[in-house]
Amino acid sequence: MTQLWGVRMEIKRSVTNKRAVILLLLFLTIFIILLGRIVYIQTIKEIKGEDLQALGEDRWTRTQTLEGIRGTIFDRVGSPIAQELNSYTVYAILNKEQNSYVKNAEETARKLSPYIDMSEETLTELLSSDRFQVELGSGAKNMTHERMEEIRALNLEGIYFREEPRRYYPKQTYASHVIGYTERDMVTARMGIERSLDDLLRAEDGMIQYQSDRKGIPLPDPNRHITPAKNGYDVYLTLDSNIQTALEQVMTKVEEDYQPEKMIAIVADPKTGEILAMSNRPSFNPNHYEQITNYMNFAVSDRFEPGSTMKMFTLAAAIEEGVYNGQETYQSGRYQIADRTISDHNQGRGWGQITYDEGMLRSSNVAFSKIALEKLGPPKIYEYWERFGLTQPTGIDLPNEADSLIANQYSIDAATTAFGQATAVTPIQQIQAATAIANNGKMMKPYIIDRIVNPETKTIVRQTEPVLVSEPISEETADQVLDLLEQVVISPEGTGKPYYLEGFNVAGKTGTAQIRNPDGPGYIRGHGQNIFSFLGMAPKEDPQVIVYVAVDRPKLEFHEVGADPTAMIFNTIMKHSLQYLNITPTIEEIEENVAEGFETANYVGLSVEDVTEQVQSSEIEIVVLGNGSKIVAQQPVVGKGMLPGERLLLRTDSDQAQMPDMNGWSSRDVRKFAQVMEMNPNIFGHGYVTSQSIEPGSTIQKGEYVVIELSTPQSIEQEEVTEEAEEAEEEQNEDQPQVME
Repeated sequence: MTQLWGVRMEIKRSVTNKRAVILLLLFLTIFIILLGRIVYIQTIKEIKGEDLQALGEDRWTRTQTLEGIRGTIFDRVGSPIAQELNSYTVYAILNKEQNSYVKNAEETARKLSPYIDMSEETLTELLSSDRFQVELGSGAKNMTHERMEEIRALNLEGIYFREEPRRYYPKQTYASHVIGYTERDMVTARMGIERSLDDLLRAEDGMIQYQSDRKGIPLPDPNRHITPAKNGYDVYLTLDSNIQTALEQVMTKVEEDYQPEKMIAIVADPKTGEILAMSNRPSFNPNHYEQITNYMNFAVSDRFEPGSTMKMFTLAAAIEEGVYNGQETYQSGRYQIADRTISDHNQGRGWGQITYDEGMLRSSNVAFSKIALEKLGPPKIYEYWERFGLTQPTGIDLPNEADSLIANQYSIDAATTAFGQATAVTPIQQIQAATAIANNGKMMKPYIIDRIVNPETKTIVRQTEPVLVSEPISEETADQVLDLLEQVVISPEGTGKPYYLEGFNVAGKTGTAQIRNPDGPGYIRGHGQNIFSFLGMAPKEDPQVIVYVAVDRPKLEFHEVGADPTAMIFNTIMKHSLQYLNITPTIEEIEENVAEGFETANYVGLSVEDVTEQVQSSEIEIVVLGNGSKIVAQQPVVGKGMLPGERLLLRTDSDQAQMPDMNGWSSRDVRKFAQVMEMNPNIFGHGYVTSQSIEPGSTIQKGEYVVIELSTPQSIEQEEVTEEAEEAEEEQNEDQPQVME
C-alpha cells in the first residue's frame, strides 16, 4: 500500500513538473515575445505605421504662438498715423452652470447699453436668449483700454472681455486716402499705403515649443524651440502733421459750407518733391471703414480737364522758345479755327485790342490759342507737355496713379489743350510740372514715402531721395513766368485777386474747368457747375511751398463765385504752411513798417497796473491774458511801433487764461494773440474776425488750436462780387468750347 502510494505521488510530481515546465516555457515565450516587441518598438518607434515618437511629442509638446506686430506708419517727425494696438471685445456668458453668468438681463442691459451703442430693449433680448454666450454687436468690439476699464468698473456679472489686436488710426480722417486701412482681421489691407506696402508692413508670427506634464505645466528644458516673431517694417511719410491737420480742418469747413461733389488739395515742397499734405473729400475715418463712400484718391487717380491752370505751362513753353512778346497786342474775344470758334470767358466779348501780358492776367482763351497755333505750333505744344511730364504718370509712391489723356486728333486740340480743355491730367501731374516753375526750371518727382525702417534693428531698409526728373525750362524762363503769375494775383486785371495774401508774395494761376455731360455731348451748364481750382506757390522770390486746390461743383449762392471755397482752402493752408515753416514775414518784421505811433517798451516782469499806467494815454488797447500778478510775455515785443487802436497783448504768470472776445479783431491782432499764448490758429478768410471756435471767457492753455473766421465788410466787395457772378452765369450759357475764369 505504501509502495502504491509512493508510485502515485511520483507520477503526480512528474505531471506537476511537466506542467511547471510547460508554464515556464510559455511564460518565457511570452516574455521573449514581449521583450522582442519592446525592443522592436524602441528600435523602429512605430506601431501599425504610426510614429510613436511623434505621438508622444504631440501629446506632451505644447506650442504657443508669438504674434508679430504690423508695422507702424508715421508722419515725417515720427508721430504715428497707423499703428497696431490691443483692443477689447465685450461678450456675455449666459450658461447658468458657469461660476459667473448674466443673472439679471434687464439690469445688465440698463447699465451696459450706453457703452456699446445698443438699445436696452435689444440688449435685454440678447442677454435673455438660451445660449452659452453671446457677442454684443459692433459697438462692443475694438474698444480702447479706457472704455474697457469703464465697463469693468460696473461690476456686471457674466460680462467678460477678450483682448485682440487691432489697427488703429489715431488721427481719424487724416490723409485717409493716402493711408488706406486694414480690416479688423489684421490680415486684409485695403487702399493706400496699407495696401501698396502690405508685404513690408505685414508681420510674421513666431512660436515657442516646449514639453509639459499632463497638466500642461512646462518641464525644465533648455532645448526649447523658439521661432521669433518678425514684426513688420515701419514706414515714415513726408506728410507734415501740422500742415495736414490744418488742411483737413479747412477742407471739412468748406465741405460743410459748400457741399461740393468732391475736393482735392495737395501741398508740396518744390525743392524736393516731398508731399507735405494731401486730402480729398469725400473722406472717411479708417477706424470705421464700413462707412466709406469714396474709395478713390482723387489727387493721383482722377484725371479731368484742368482748366486754365494749364496756361502757366503754355506760357513757360512760349517764353522758353523765345516766341512770347508780352507787349505784343492781339484782338481778344473770339478766335476762328476752321469751323470752330474759341471764345474768351466773358461770353466772347473780350477786352478789345490788348497785350498778351494782359491776356495772361485776364486768362484769355484766345491769347493762349493764338500762342499755341501761331507762336509755338502744335508739335512744340505737345513736346512741352512731354517735357513737363504731362504725358505719363509721375511714378509717385502711391497706388492706382492714373495716366493723362492728351487730345491730339483734331486741328483745334492743340489750341484747346493750351488753355486746359479737351486734355485731361491728374492733380499730381500738375504739381510735378509746377515744381519746374517754382524750382528754377528743375522738375522734381513727387514722393510721399520718406523711409522704411526695420523696427528691431533700426536700420533703414529704403530711403527715398529727391529725384530730378528733367529741366523743361531754364531758370530765366521760370523767373519770368513767376513774375507774370504774381501779377495774376496782385494786378487789378488778374483773375487771381481772391488769392492775394497780405504780407505774402503769391504767384499762381486760376482754373475753372467745364465738366463733360455724362448724358450727352457738350458740357454741364449752370452756376457753379464747374471744377474751380488754383495752382499757386510762395514766396514768389524763392517758392518753398506749392499748393493745388480743386473744388468740384460747390453749392453757390447767386452772389458767390467759384473762387470763394477755393480761396478759403488755398489762402488758409498757404498762409499756415509758410508761417509754420518760418518762411513768411514775422509779425515783428511787419511792424517795422509802422513809421509812426506808439513804441512798445519791455513790460515783462512788471505788474498789469504798472503797464496800464504807462500806456493809458497812447490810445493803445491793452488785452490781459490770465489772472497773474506779473507780465511774462508780450506782443508786440520791445521797440515795435503801434498805431492807435491796436492791441497790446500781455500774458501774466498764471497757468491758465480766458479766451477774449475777438469779434472785430484784425488778422494781425489774432496772430499776436496766438504768439503770446503759444496757440495754433487756423485763420479763414480776410478782413476782421466774425467768429471764433473757442467761446469768449472759456479757459485756454498754451498749445491749443483755435479756428478764426475773418470777413471783409460787405459794402466793399458787393459790387465786384455781383459783377463776377453775372459774368459766370453768362459763361455757363456759351455754346463754344471754352474754359471759364
